[in-house]
Amino acid sequence: MESQAFKTDDEFLYAKIAARIEKQIKQNLLNPGDKLPSVRMLSQEQGISLNTAYKAYVELENMGLIEARTKSGYYVKYLPARFTSVPATKPPLKKVEQASVAEMIAMVYRNMSEDSVIQLSRSSPPLSLIPLAKLSKSMLESIRNSPSGNITYENLQGNIALRKQVAKNAFNWGGNITEDDVVTTQGCLEALIFCLRALTRPGDTIAIESPTYFGIFNVMLSLDLKVLEIPVKPDTGLDLEYLERAMDEVPVKVCLFVTNFSNPIGVCMPDERKQQLVHLLAKKQVPLIEDDIYGEIYFGKSRPRTCKSYDKEGLVILCSSVSKSIAPGYRVGWCIPGRFKEQVLNIKMMHSIASATPTQAAIGHFFETGRYDLHMRHLRKALYTQCLRYTQAIATYFPPGTKISRPQGGYALWVELDKKVNAFELYQLAIEQNISIAPGQIFSVDGRFNNFIRISFGLAFDEVVEESFRVLGKLVCSLTQ
Repeated sequence: MESQAFKTDDEFLYAKIAARIEKQIKQNLLNPGDKLPSVRMLSQEQGISLNTAYKAYVELENMGLIEARTKSGYYVKYLPARFTSVPATKPPLKKVEQASVAEMIAMVYRNMSEDSVIQLSRSSPPLSLIPLAKLSKSMLESIRNSPSGNITYENLQGNIALRKQVAKNAFNWGGNITEDDVVTTQGCLEALIFCLRALTRPGDTIAIESPTYFGIFNVMLSLDLKVLEIPVKPDTGLDLEYLERAMDEVPVKVCLFVTNFSNPIGVCMPDERKQQLVHLLAKKQVPLIEDDIYGEIYFGKSRPRTCKSYDKEGLVILCSSVSKSIAPGYRVGWCIPGRFKEQVLNIKMMHSIASATPTQAAIGHFFETGRYDLHMRHLRKALYTQCLRYTQAIATYFPPGTKISRPQGGYALWVELDKKVNAFELYQLAIEQNISIAPGQIFSVDGRFNNFIRISFGLAFDEVVEESFRVLGKLVCSLTQ
């Protein structure tokens, strides 16, 4: 017990010291090239062991904030000053448009599945960050514990053990629900589709954020829905004032927003803005479908609240899944449909009757055993480190004037390039070099993000990824000449 306690204290100390140095670097109190105290000096100054001091420096080195120089010591490496500006907000066109970017989206999707391509366009955990052994153990144990071996049809509403765990986990985002409030689905996208089908008819207008995840445009097209794009601010998220004015002019049937770590910008709406959004839509009696798939991928100290946590009238439907956190291939998702539960269940019954039993049961078991919490702490730390390393690589290899978002969670960096750069042309040049990026045009229906790209930092930063950034930087430079 004593050794375990010492280990916990030691880990807490080195993380605390590393966090303080990280803050000084980001506030420009320590500048690129500054020499840091030696391990021995840091140990003496902070009253910590040599091992703890060394681990603090290793942590910062892994994050790409400092570098070790042979026989010289540790030096500040991070270059935050290159990015004093974030990408600009581009207001959408006033008219409502039909989604029309299917061809470009299809091309990007095709290349996302090729193993030979460096996937800087895919926002999901790589194999190295998926807890394969523990997932397999949960799968076997859930089958062993089931009288039927999980081969029978699941309950229409979904696996009861999984729904209980979703309800329990809702406490972290301010929710107060029971398992009876949850409906399971085959991933988050299916949850969004069920909710849209339950609440809309062909020709209805849906308000979405801009830029937004390109996958939603194909959904809108398939359901014959029109979209009204609402701009996202890089610091506070959805432009509520723009939304209110737009809703006075256009009859919006439903809103669909990502309030926590929007894709691709990565911004998290402050709690007071979420509350304002819920009040605005309640006043107009317009339902909100809240896509919270990135809510658990936060880089701060605590899980952000959701709009659903402020919902008093059942008008907010929260949708999520484990595709970005545990296992994309399991296709386990859910929604909390509020007053629209029966409509959603009717759509699910017509569409799929039931979700897959084995994967639902396995994920429920994974939550129940505490494996989820341990995994998520590791995943958040890894993604935050990769976010910093990718930012550093863009600072090093992309031309001056490049602007980049400062995500507070999620998987994506939103990068604004010189206006001479056509992002889709850059995508085509990059794919010839076996590098996949997401061109900005596919994140809007009117193509106004033509000099933006999304870079996803799910892949562990290594020499291959760094070389990809070197190549991308050269390609960007060639398009500005």
